[in-house]
Amino acid sequence: MSNPGSSAATAGVIGCEVCSLVCRPAPGAGITLQGGGFCPRCGEALHSRRPGSIQTTWSLVIAAAICYLPANALPVLTRTQLGSAPESDTILGGVMVLYRSGSWPLALIVLIASVMIPLGKLLALGYLLVKVQHGRISGPHEQTRLYRLMELIGRWSMLDVFVDAYSVALLQLQPLMSVTPGPGIVFFAAVVILTMLAVEYFDPRLIWDASNEVGSVT
Repeated sequence: MSNPGSSAATAGVIGCEVCSLVCRPAPGAGITLQGGGFCPRCGEALHSRRPGSIQTTWSLVIAAAICYLPANALPVLTRTQLGSAPESDTILGGVMVLYRSGSWPLALIVLIASVMIPLGKLLALGYLLVKVQHGRISGPHEQTRLYRLMELIGRWSMLDVFVDAYSVALLQLQPLMSVTPGPGIVFFAAVVILTMLAVEYFDPRLIWDASNEVGSVT
């Protein structure tokens, strides 16, 4: 029976990332970072570690960080009322409008989902990438929990986009009032999509490689 602390590569098996079948590589293929043949159940190529995981994740994180600035600086909604000049609100401006109108629970939700969570995901991914690249993972269980937490909360990251879309549809009382989405929505959606892809493409098995000082992290 294999040592519970040993890796799958040490045990001579690979887990399929599509159907989760744990199998041995094809005869003569061996287990390498590049692959170990194909899954006998679904036919997907088997990889001990996702090729280019760190480089691709870094690229997605940097792209998301670049989009994060205009997502918060540009207006996400523009309100037009009869007899008044159009007013544009950024994400933080919208939070303040909601708070002043007495809707502080909704303001808190938008603040957390639209500002704190994307920023937190960027910082957490950068932290994990630096740790993995330098082989300084001292608490792999905690780092893995951090990664799972990012996976869990990622599905709620589009909340602000849904709120804006609902508001635009709800407040179309032309010619008395109309609401149109601003350019900030495009950048915010890009941040959400890029961070979700970064979390998806990051290979958490690299955390244990760095902790055990085995395998390759590049």
